[in-house]
Amino acid sequence: MDLTFYNRLGQAIAYTQDGTHIFLFTGAAAAYLHEDSVYSYSGAHLGWFIDGWIRDHEGACVLSTQEAHGGPPRPVKQVKPVKQVKVVKPVKGVRRVRPVRPVKRMAWSHIPPEGFFR
Repeated sequence: MDLTFYNRLGQAIAYTQDGTHIFLFTGAAAAYLHEDSVYSYSGAHLGWFIDGWIRDHEGACVLSTQEAHGGPPRPVKQVKPVKQVKVVKPVKGVRRVRPVRPVKRMAWSHIPPEGFFR
C-alpha cells in the first residue's frame, strides 16, 4: 500500500510503500503503523491512523492521505519532493500502552508534522 502523507498546506511530508513503515522524504524512518496506531521506533504511541488521517492524541488531524475522509478540508496538493535513499530502520522498541482514542475532531492539529514524529 503506497501512501503519501500531506500536511495542512498540501506539502508531502512522509510516505509508506508497505503500509507499515513511514519515512520522511529525506529518507529518515519516522514511525510505523500497528493496527490503527502510529508508533515511534522507540515504542511511544504518537497517534492514530484512521480514515486516511494521522491524528494526534487530541483527535485533531496532523497529516492526510489522498483517500482521507471525515476531517477538515484538505488543501491543494503541492509537488512531491524527490525521495532520498532510505536509512536503515531502527529496531522497534516495546510498544507502550496506547491511550484511549479521543473523539475525531474536524480540525487540523497545532502540532507540526516535524514535531509529531519526534
